[in-house]
Amino acid sequence: MDEYPPGSLDHSAPFLLTLGVASGEDNAATYDSALSPILKEQAILIRSELQALGDDTAHALLRYIQEHDASGLPCNGKEITKRYRFRVRSAERSFLLPPRRARLPDGIEIPPSPTPPVLHSPYSPLSPISPLYPDGLIDTQWILKHQSQVPSVLLVFYTLVSDPILTTLRDNQIKTDVNNLRGLLSQSGYKTRLSIILVAEQHSPSSSSIQERLENIRKGCGIDSKSFFLVPPHESPEELSRMAENMLVTLQSVAIEYYREMGRHSRKKRSKGVVPQPTIPPVSGTSQTLSLAGWNVRHDFKSAIFAEYRLEMSDALRSYEQAYENLLSSEIMEAIPSWSPRWNEGRLLADIIAVRCLRCLLWNGAYSSAARRWQSHRERIADLIDRRGRGTRNYGFEAWEARWACLMANLIEKAEIPEFTATAEGKKNDGSLVESVMRLYLTPEKAVMGERLQPWELLHHTGYWYRLAARHLYKRRQFARNMPEEDRRPPSFSPASQVASRAFTYDTYMCPEPHEEYPLESFAGREDGGVDHSQLIVEMLIRARREFMKRGQIRFAAELSLECARELGSIKDWKSIVELLRPIWKDMSFRGEGWVGVVGELSWTLRTAAVMAGEADLVVAIDWELLNKGFTRRQNWPYDITRSLEGMTPKSRPRISVSDDLILSFVAASFVFRDEEGKAGQSAHAQLSLTSNAHPGSAPVVLNQVQVALRGSVNSIILENKADEAGPGLKQGEARLVDVPLTSNVTEDESSDSEDGSSETEKTVSLRGEAPLTLHPGQTIVFNLEIPLREPGQTGADSLTMSLETETFDLRHLIDLDDRSPAANNRWFLTGSKTKRIARANPLSIRVLPRPPKMEILNPTWKTQYYTNEPIDLGFDILNQEDVDAPSKLDVVLSRQEEALPAVLTLEVSGQEVQKVPAESETGALSLSGVSLGSIASSKSLGVKVRLQPIERTSEYTLTLRVVYHLSTDPGTPITQEKVLSLTIVNPFEANYDLLPRVHPDPWPTLFDPDGVQVDDPAITQDKPLIPKGISQTWQLVTRYASFASEPLRILDVDILVQTPPSTRVNHSKLDSSPQQPSSDSEGRIIRPKTMEEASFEITARKNTLDDRSPSALDVSLIIKWARITPPDQEDKPPNSTTLPVPRFSIFGTEPRVLASVSYLHLPPKDTTQQKIIILTLTIENASNHFLTFSLSLDAPVDPLTKESEFAFSGTRQTTMNLLPVSRRSIDYRILPLVGPSTAGDEVEEEGKWIKPLLVVRDKYFQKVLRIIPAGEGMKVDKEGGGVLVWVPFEKTLTSTAGGGGSDDGA
Repeated sequence: MDEYPPGSLDHSAPFLLTLGVASGEDNAATYDSALSPILKEQAILIRSELQALGDDTAHALLRYIQEHDASGLPCNGKEITKRYRFRVRSAERSFLLPPRRARLPDGIEIPPSPTPPVLHSPYSPLSPISPLYPDGLIDTQWILKHQSQVPSVLLVFYTLVSDPILTTLRDNQIKTDVNNLRGLLSQSGYKTRLSIILVAEQHSPSSSSIQERLENIRKGCGIDSKSFFLVPPHESPEELSRMAENMLVTLQSVAIEYYREMGRHSRKKRSKGVVPQPTIPPVSGTSQTLSLAGWNVRHDFKSAIFAEYRLEMSDALRSYEQAYENLLSSEIMEAIPSWSPRWNEGRLLADIIAVRCLRCLLWNGAYSSAARRWQSHRERIADLIDRRGRGTRNYGFEAWEARWACLMANLIEKAEIPEFTATAEGKKNDGSLVESVMRLYLTPEKAVMGERLQPWELLHHTGYWYRLAARHLYKRRQFARNMPEEDRRPPSFSPASQVASRAFTYDTYMCPEPHEEYPLESFAGREDGGVDHSQLIVEMLIRARREFMKRGQIRFAAELSLECARELGSIKDWKSIVELLRPIWKDMSFRGEGWVGVVGELSWTLRTAAVMAGEADLVVAIDWELLNKGFTRRQNWPYDITRSLEGMTPKSRPRISVSDDLILSFVAASFVFRDEEGKAGQSAHAQLSLTSNAHPGSAPVVLNQVQVALRGSVNSIILENKADEAGPGLKQGEARLVDVPLTSNVTEDESSDSEDGSSETEKTVSLRGEAPLTLHPGQTIVFNLEIPLREPGQTGADSLTMSLETETFDLRHLIDLDDRSPAANNRWFLTGSKTKRIARANPLSIRVLPRPPKMEILNPTWKTQYYTNEPIDLGFDILNQEDVDAPSKLDVVLSRQEEALPAVLTLEVSGQEVQKVPAESETGALSLSGVSLGSIASSKSLGVKVRLQPIERTSEYTLTLRVVYHLSTDPGTPITQEKVLSLTIVNPFEANYDLLPRVHPDPWPTLFDPDGVQVDDPAITQDKPLIPKGISQTWQLVTRYASFASEPLRILDVDILVQTPPSTRVNHSKLDSSPQQPSSDSEGRIIRPKTMEEASFEITARKNTLDDRSPSALDVSLIIKWARITPPDQEDKPPNSTTLPVPRFSIFGTEPRVLASVSYLHLPPKDTTQQKIIILTLTIENASNHFLTFSLSLDAPVDPLTKESEFAFSGTRQTTMNLLPVSRRSIDYRILPLVGPSTAGDEVEEEGKWIKPLLVVRDKYFQKVLRIIPAGEGMKVDKEGGGVLVWVPFEKTLTSTAGGGGSDDGA
């Protein structure tokens, strides 16, 4: 676009001119509108007489307006984010407007006429001073007039003073200045809209007075409210930005109305259909005035420009198309002779209209129509030039073709089409997001979707157009070089006839003359040397390459890079060639796709540039690749890698590293293991083959070293070169087999990467050998190798490195063996000409099986279960069944998932202990590694012991013992024996518990006894122990514990541990309620697996004070001391103690409690049958602070079948009992059972029966029946019918345990 006149192709945006803000520059007082000297003499000065504003608010507001200049905005209708577009320019106090009517130039004779001549615009072909006079169409001066000379809106800044003394004066000055500006604009004849901004000072009066002043100023100036703005004081930058935004939006509508009026004026003049008369009729030559068709083109072009200012692109496109068709019609362009200057002016106008049509189409999103419009203009101009011009077979037309393609690329760039400028996100079928690359071309719009479009009718990205421009530049250079020498001479050195002939032969539209396009060498010094075609081509190619690279079109980019390198080579720019081609040579995809010819051409081009640029490493790498016979052989080239740097003097010795990913190697390498499996301690047979695919007749390549990188116990195989005595005397296709003996080389590297900072030694094992490493063209060398296998696992070959050292450079070539095809790695050479196929998926590796270990790990004392709370000693014997001695090391690992580990792991070996304490974060495993066991002799054993501290919780661990040893005869092959054991820790006992209430034998204290009051005076009780004097209760804890061990255990003692509450004193004692069990010796008793034992304890609790009657929590633990049963020949182990938690019990309370107990009494015999008397005692406890009354009733149930009662009783059948606060009373009933045992002969079949007394205790105040609690032996709760049951034993003899009578404790 730069080759066209300035402003001719710019996007039309409304012109906004600001006035009245000081810029701080001396030359910025008057706006320079770039008027010509003739027009500047006749220009109209628009000047503001008031002083320009210099405060921060005005500068900030102006800065915001200038920052939103629309000159650089994209020409894309989809990307309109602003509601306004202005081309903003600023002047301090004045600016010049071009004259509305041009004066007649001096020296022109006015023909006699009855009417004076009519003056016209200086831009009109009717004015004699216009370059278009008399028959020109329109030029870029008229476009510049509305872009930068005549503003649509004049925005003037004024200060609104706050001094009340000066307000009237300054307001009148503002009105005077505005009216003066309005008068000047009116005199100029232009319709420029005048707008005012009043910037208030910081100390302004009240808003009511300001409003009156503003209204006065606006009416005095005759300004519309849409063009009158006020900037209040103390506005923040955000508020100023918002205010400026709203102001520009308002002015946009004012500017649009201005351009709508201008367009209306142009259409009105066109509709008249009259050719206006010039100021002075042309009289020179055969000149004639502009025809009516020309005036229609001029009016249509103006209407299109004004529509473009209004962003009405569809209307603008219509007017442009109409002007274009009229321009290329037979009445205008067909009538202009090609030798006339108006011919090129018409072509320029056609190009400008076509470019603006393309911009309108791109703005509206009609991309395929834009591509068609571009092609249509190209074809019509070519046809016009072929018919009326100088033809298309010359450098001038090719220059226009290149310029036209470049224009399309520039338009696409300025449009900033989203599909071409940024990546877009899409969705796959599964809904996942995927990022797509930039589009190569755009899909056609709906208007042309149904038509059959050619590929070139789709809008492609800019790289396509730059590449097309480069193609035409190639043709331009070719046409320029084909010009005869007489046409390339300057006109001063050519005859006049030759100059005249040249003018009708070459098209020089917007391009230099033939002698300037491609001058002769003898005249090149006089000028600038002509047009640098190579530079133009390189510029277009680089732009195109950049776009192709963005879109991943690597082949196009490589092709353009190669073309660009050829052009740079013609101008000897070698460094640029290297910088351009080196990345493509490294990452070229043509190698893998088989485009060998392209690779070869690019490599030769790059090599030439690298030699001239002194890139020695690049030269050697390219020569190494070009040895491959797949490339076309170059005649008379030595193909000797040692002579690559002949004629070059590098600064230092080059060291080059290449790989198969970078080049096409001429060396084919393969590595094969013969067997799929092997065992540690044995050797595996392998073959390494190297095949040279170099050009026939090339020099042999003598390698210094070949190194194969292995994974496994052996790190590498290194083959050194030795003299080749046999030479290459082989038949065609025959391989050479070489047996290579290998020696082991072990090196140790110390490193301090361990956690404790201690140094560790890493061993590197390499195998070395010597073999002839001279590769002749077409020869295959096969190396037979025997590789010792040391450690179990997978051993295989990863890569191969060839080293070449010459007098001038060092080269290393890395070949990745895994990337080779399976067919290249599955041949095993039996002889030089006979092979067999290795039928394996991966012949590069071999699976090494471990050597069967003969070291046994025995555990003779291992038990199936181990118990909590006992120390664990695990004894092991390590037996060596190898034939020779074996130095050994032991690893012990104790692992447990999600549980804490034992506190200490102790390993005892030969009387020495090794301990391991877990770290705070160590919860997964506890290990001892590398504990030396020394050398274990053959057929001997070594005892080790693993000791664990007592474990308190049930858990399960995994114990792993690993013995790593080697034979004294083969220290390089480690052998491993491992044993994994499951260590289960279980709880040996489980128990359940019952807490049964009992009647405390002591009476309760009373509130009316002064001796029972607890004194809290510290002076009295300081040296005396605290004696509990509160209420007391007795409970019986019955525990039943079962053995879950897998073997009998000895119970040494059973006891409980009671945690005394702070306000209570608790005592406990063990009850001997169960019979003595048999024991194996004098201590303890034996409990068998899955059996249950019972132990009872009496717990007595008493509150410290009588006032405290709150409930107390009782925490009890059952403690069982036990030991394993040891054989007589072993020492007894120390006892173990297992603590079982007892559920928390709650004792004491304020609710009344009824306890029932029985005792048995025998009467003297009257006959042979003994009578049994049962004494039933009811005890009621009132621990509250209230006086309570209870009713008691007792009755004997009657059997519905026999109509007889189960017992008879003596005592009150129904009575009332009163209880004082904190008191306890008892009442006795004597019961005579009337039931007897069932007999069979003289023997009693039943031990006794249960009878149920109908006993009811009721709270008389709340009418609540109290639950009767059994409080001793011989009673239980009736679970079916409620109440209590009393046991009647059937015995021959009963001993009296209690007397009759009632008791009353408390009151």
